[in-house]
Amino acid sequence: MAMAFGSGVSFWSFGLYVEPLESDFGWSRAQVSFGFSSALLVAGIAGPFVGWWIDRRGPRSAILLGATMTTLTCFLLATTSSLWQWYVYQAINAVFRQMMFFIPFQALISRWFDRKRGVALSVLATGFSLGGFVVVPIMSLVIEVWDWDGSFIFAGIATAVIFLPIGLLVVKNRPEDAGTWVDGIAGEADESGTSPPSKVTGIPARVALRTPIFWVLAAGLGLFFFGLFGWLVHQVPFYESEGFSRRAASFIVSGAAGAGIISRLAFGFVADKVKRFEYVAMTLGAVLAAAMTILFFNSGPVGIGVFLAFWLVGTGGGPMLEALLLTRAFGVAYFATILGAVVVVETIGQILSPTLAGYIFDRTGSYDAALLMYVGTFLASMLLFLIASRMRRPVDDLHPAI
Repeated sequence: MAMAFGSGVSFWSFGLYVEPLESDFGWSRAQVSFGFSSALLVAGIAGPFVGWWIDRRGPRSAILLGATMTTLTCFLLATTSSLWQWYVYQAINAVFRQMMFFIPFQALISRWFDRKRGVALSVLATGFSLGGFVVVPIMSLVIEVWDWDGSFIFAGIATAVIFLPIGLLVVKNRPEDAGTWVDGIAGEADESGTSPPSKVTGIPARVALRTPIFWVLAAGLGLFFFGLFGWLVHQVPFYESEGFSRRAASFIVSGAAGAGIISRLAFGFVADKVKRFEYVAMTLGAVLAAAMTILFFNSGPVGIGVFLAFWLVGTGGGPMLEALLLTRAFGVAYFATILGAVVVVETIGQILSPTLAGYIFDRTGSYDAALLMYVGTFLASMLLFLIASRMRRPVDDLHPAI
């Protein structure tokens, strides 16, 4: 539930704000998009600190602090009256959204699961899909009834109601805090007199950052999410530019997100069977490049239908890419800090992507060049994942079973 709401408000609903802000303030599409990009810039810079906090203080404290501050900054966003406020408030809000669910949720799953980590992450990823399926239509209706500023008040209140009880009452930093062990193993200490061996091993972040595979994976992930995030921001405006109403566009997005639940669960089972997840990542990049190519040549109803079929397959493993690639390369012990460092690299692409797509539309009145740009970045990510699959993983020297 928390993942669904967090992703729904933080990612899936971005496109709903583009036209209302253009209409109310006369800002260009590129200017509005840069608000999301500036948010990612600051969140990316803060990523290593957020990861460091989680590795040392635990995900629970990060969730509680992030939820409290996200609520307050949503209220700030509702008071936006100038472009600089839009940029600054979005940036502050993004830092605490990241602290609230993006990094801590993946860290929790990686700490609690080993053998079935792929399945566990896929279940978490269904929350990401539910965010698009359930939250986008709700936010579209809220914006329609209460306008964009009222929607931020709604988002702030909902954040506090959902995340604070979960952080206070549900989240445990480690399996041991709940009287169990990794993968739910329980009772072994009582029967044998010893505890099961800990699987929380890993390569320190400072060492990981000096390995070639870190930078290859980081670049591959950066290019992959360049295309993915840019499209998430502009998919509603794209459908509107093709003649769909905002409500119809939001239902296309939510329907695709709902159908994506199946593909995410399927990829979770695949992930636990594949020794090198880079091969799965390569496949995702190729499929998404094909999806964008289809949409470039045919943006009518048939083309959109075929595009969505490819998109569902290509995004099936997206939300779990970082956790599976990084924990299998570097282990779990310092995962949050390493993920925070990768987020810095990803942020470069995520800043440029929606801004460039908005600029392209403002200059040409079409998204065609943006679609070709995304074809190129998805293909480049596929090539980098191929290179990474040929490289030795540092964690193999510590924990070959990961």
